Amino acid sequence: MIALWLAFGLGIVAGLRTFTPVAAVLLVRGGLWAIVFSVAALAEFVLDVLPKTPSRTGAMGVSARLLSGAFSGWVIATMHGASGTLGGLAGIVGALLGTFGGHAARLAAIARIGAYPAAIAEDLIAIGLAAFLVTR
Repeated sequence: MIALWLAFGLGIVAGLRTFTPVAAVLLVRGGLWAIVFSVAALAEFVLDVLPKTPSRTGAMGVSARLLSGAFSGWVIATMHGASGTLGGLAGIVGALLGTFGGHAARLAAIARIGAYPAAIAEDLIAIGLAAFLVTR
């Protein structure tokens, strides 16, 4: 059961930042793909604050986050001996929550502290939560 909660949590992270949960689970496993996705995650942190970056709630943004949540959920669930299918589904549900809840939270944070501090805070939350979840 804990594996599904971990998958759900990584799905939430996927809703905040697409590549962060994938990089986190692959870093635990090691290999070249861990490096590739870690670089992609770092690039996403930078690109996220650019004015021409499309909204996470658009079709492409939601689709990418759902795939990221499904993959991350599947990997973490199988790492803990649970069903990869159920882990993927939990990741998808978490990604939906993270995408739309994260968007609402980001807009509220922008109104209070500004765009750059809100983006940095969201980055730190995504990194911290992903690190916490993959080390359980």
